[in-house]
Amino acid sequence: MTGRLVIIGGGQAGFALAAKLRALKDARPITIIGSEDVIPYQRPPLSKKYLLGEMEFDRLTFRPESWFAEHDVELLLSTYVEEIDRETRRVRMQDGAVIEYDTLALATGSTPRTLPASVGGDLDGVFTVRDKRDADLLASEMKPGRRLLIIGGGYIGLEAAAVARHLGLEVTLIEMADRILQRVAAKETADVMRDIHAGHGVVIREKTGLHKLIGENGRVRAAELSDGSTIDVDFVIVGIGVKPNDELAQQCGLEVGNGVIVDEFARTSDPSIFAMGDCAMLPWKGKRIRLESVQNAVDQAEAAAAVIAGGTTPYDAKPWFWSDQYDVKLQIAGFNMGYDETLVRKGAREGSLSIWYFREGRFIAVDAINDAKAYVSGKKLLETGIEPSRAVLADPAADLKQLLA
Repeated sequence: MTGRLVIIGGGQAGFALAAKLRALKDARPITIIGSEDVIPYQRPPLSKKYLLGEMEFDRLTFRPESWFAEHDVELLLSTYVEEIDRETRRVRMQDGAVIEYDTLALATGSTPRTLPASVGGDLDGVFTVRDKRDADLLASEMKPGRRLLIIGGGYIGLEAAAVARHLGLEVTLIEMADRILQRVAAKETADVMRDIHAGHGVVIREKTGLHKLIGENGRVRAAELSDGSTIDVDFVIVGIGVKPNDELAQQCGLEVGNGVIVDEFARTSDPSIFAMGDCAMLPWKGKRIRLESVQNAVDQAEAAAAVIAGGTTPYDAKPWFWSDQYDVKLQIAGFNMGYDETLVRKGAREGSLSIWYFREGRFIAVDAINDAKAYVSGKKLLETGIEPSRAVLADPAADLKQLLA
């Protein structure tokens, strides 16, 4: 047992860090500081099953409230850290209270990018989706027949469109880039997902940005688009990406890039301070990246916990992601950054497909659409370093198990 660990952030990474330390029988005092007024919970279902009314909030929490007291984890809710004093190893809260730490962990996550007030971003009826409060506010808007504009054709925007159509809303999605999923997926994946949404009645307008939102009595009523057209709307969801919450790190002089820079042990430039999850920029295959995923938040936090408890094993990120839209499950293994070639494979089942990514001839990622076999095979290939046979991938009748033989 050593001095107190203070965790700033009560999300997935912050909770995973505390839980793993207790699982490792580490008995140091732990304090989790969270800005929300509820105990730590899963965020991905918020914009899906929770918003659809298919999952109660109690099912989203990682553990019951009693777990924290039973495991000697102090939980400070509805509060913020205003300053980190690295010299005295203290954090100062917004009410002036001070907490001393021996080890500090930044699990501050990320914040959705918003529209500026100059284009109507401050109007009522304009939403982002990140936490329970956002989902609760949005739930009151999601009524059949209402007109929703979604700004942004990434996974957040597409998932919101799927939920809204399920609930009977009229949905228009605009994307200023040439196509949806421009930054995160190949054209082949985008084509499939576009067709799926079109089949469910979503109007997708690519190469179309927002000029401004038009309000009436402080509430959004219409949107003027970059092509000069105007559409009537009842509310708007903004899905234009997120930014890492690295302000505290900047203020106290830690090394920061596009997030808090950490080493392979999740340590920042101050060895007594760790960072993990969406806010952290980690080393990966000779580059520095941020991985915005639940999987990375948990895995990196658990790796950091082992180091804090005295271990010396570096974190070896193995990226994987998923997105649920309608009855479609998109599973992604690997990280397609810098790909220069794709190979499309038709799956064994109707409607199943996989897109395999290569960079300089080497396999780096796979998108599996309703194709669990392709996802599992791709994930194993990445973990083992085996290069897949192009002939097997190109033959839809071939058994993917041959790739690993």
